[in-house]
Amino acid sequence: MRTTHTLNYTEVGATRRSTLPHGYQHLHHRTTVGHGRAAFEAAGDAVTGWGMHRATGARVRADSHAKPGTDVEVALGVGPLRFRAPCQVIWAESGGDRQGFAYGTRRGHPEQGEESFIVELAADGTVWFTVTAFSRPASWYTRLAGPLVPVLQRLYARRLGRALRDIAARA
Repeated sequence: MRTTHTLNYTEVGATRRSTLPHGYQHLHHRTTVGHGRAAFEAAGDAVTGWGMHRATGARVRADSHAKPGTDVEVALGVGPLRFRAPCQVIWAESGGDRQGFAYGTRRGHPEQGEESFIVELAADGTVWFTVTAFSRPASWYTRLAGPLVPVLQRLYARRLGRALRDIAARA
């Protein structure tokens, strides 16, 4: 297990708090992905087992399922336009009616910050998926992209939600 010295930001664990740190772009995306315990379990397994990310076409290399200390690299794009994003799982939770994790960016990631992916089963049986993130540019090309980066992040969060909805529907 790696320690936080490989992370490229200091506000480790901030996605667990209600207030995200200043000096970053914030993202909060919440959507329904299904209904009932079976959909919740399928969605939770897909989140923590990297199936949700892979269902979007992302390549994922991870030491294990999502648990604190797990190193993961998510790669998006094709050929020379493939962007690699090294991260480390900061926190994870499972059990009850809530399952998910957050990973933080490591050196070499085009951004600095943290992102969490949580699946919750509400009392009425609705299965919710929430992405919470804070980030800022860490490379020349993300600085150059400027306001386009938060737009792309929101689009990817929606894509994750759609992928998770498809996974939960098969449960």
